[in-house]
Amino acid sequence: MKPSRFTEEQIIGILREHEAGAKTADVCREHGISSATFYKWKAKYGGLDVSDAKRLKSLEERQAEEAIGRGDARQCDAEGYRNKKMVTPAARREAVAHLRLAFEVSERRACSTLGADRTSIRYRSTRPETPRYEHGCASWRPFADGSAIDGCKSCSGEKALS
Repeated sequence: MKPSRFTEEQIIGILREHEAGAKTADVCREHGISSATFYKWKAKYGGLDVSDAKRLKSLEERQAEEAIGRGDARQCDAEGYRNKKMVTPAARREAVAHLRLAFEVSERRACSTLGADRTSIRYRSTRPETPRYEHGCASWRPFADGSAIDGCKSCSGEKALS
């Protein structure tokens, strides 16, 4: 979740402005927030003092730490993968492997926690690796004796590295 640009003290101050008699639309316009955000804050922080809000935040942090201690992967982020986008399948596989080892959860639970597709986690390529030549040309196949196909000037006479 995106962190708020407002601290809890500022949020409570904004809510107090509304309680003092300011209109909701004016308060939202003044502070650059939407009315949905205002009402979400009102539901969470309405009627709280600053000290109460700090106590609430410390309680939430303590519960998150306890969830990590219990190994409950659904209630906490995987260590090292917070705020990191897992774009490549290799990164998703690595994150699932980390969750499985760190929290001793099944592959299914680790994938659902991270929002990864199980088929991409289990995928293993069956294609043989293409031999590479010294200059990096992979499109030319070698003959049985290892010589390069005519036409690639860089490969002519060179042997495949793999």
